[in-house]
Amino acid sequence: MTATLLRTAADLHARVRTGRRAVVMTMGALHEGHATLIRTARKIAGPEGEVVVTVFVNPLQFGAGEDLDRYPRTLDADVELAGTSGADAVFAPSVDEVYPGGEPQVRISAGPMGERLEGAARPGHFDGMLTVVAKLLHLTRPDVALYGQKDAQQLALIRRMVRDLNFGVEIVGVPTVREEDGLALSSRNRYLSPAERRTALALSQALFAGRDRHAAQEALRARAREVPASRARAEALSAIGESRAAADAHAVATTAGGPAAIRAAARQVLDEAARLDPPLTPDYLALVDPSDFTDIGDDFTGEAVLAVAARVGATRLIDNIPLTFGTFGDAS
Repeated sequence: MTATLLRTAADLHARVRTGRRAVVMTMGALHEGHATLIRTARKIAGPEGEVVVTVFVNPLQFGAGEDLDRYPRTLDADVELAGTSGADAVFAPSVDEVYPGGEPQVRISAGPMGERLEGAARPGHFDGMLTVVAKLLHLTRPDVALYGQKDAQQLALIRRMVRDLNFGVEIVGVPTVREEDGLALSSRNRYLSPAERRTALALSQALFAGRDRHAAQEALRARAREVPASRARAEALSAIGESRAAADAHAVATTAGGPAAIRAAARQVLDEAARLDPPLTPDYLALVDPSDFTDIGDDFTGEAVLAVAARVGATRLIDNIPLTFGTFGDAS
């Protein structure tokens, strides 16, 4: 299908709506990760609904020295990909359309959650991001808006803003799309030379190392739960060594594991990549609670996020994976 290119909110508002409107917000330079978001939006909106893709490079969320001027702008290709992926319209407003009076004097603050990790590395970034997301939600008036889980802190902050400020929109997170070698799809990947791209694989490899360590710990905890409850049962099993195996599993799970071991496994990969040519320069590695992006403790249970950010050459990349603690089942 062919997507209609719209430049003004008035043109968008003039469209007849007969079903749910699903919006996918992007900064352009669309790739397969965005296509996955659009296809998911199409399923949610259904045949009677409408999918709108926004393309807007927001100057408010770029700090001094960041890549606003060189950020790729490929609108013709974006409109084509959006249409073939199931979008009905592409809303690509100018800066003047979004900020008609210049930079807004009133902005949304991301609060303490926006000062951690990405916020600490890029001061003011999340204030600018939330401000434009709020404006685009008002301009596009969706029933549901979709965002990629690769930007986990961004997604968490948007969910918090929508909940705290009573936006009448459903927020849907869509899993990260990866290349076959594990590298998370990003518009910034095109900046990488072949050698830099090989080094950049350390981001996903570090996350996978942490995930594997987490899976081993969860398996050990599951084994520890099988320690016999009665002395008679323990004595019966001790003949074949099962009680000792269970005790060993319990000891490893409680003394040698936890979040610190997961971080250490991931950190080792990053440390090795720092010695490559070209080297990887990490910004942070963190294992956090997605509700507020604070570090999790040893007794944490529930959903967590293992997140990493690093530079390769002049390009800064982020990645993350979800982990589940305390289920004694699948690790992710």
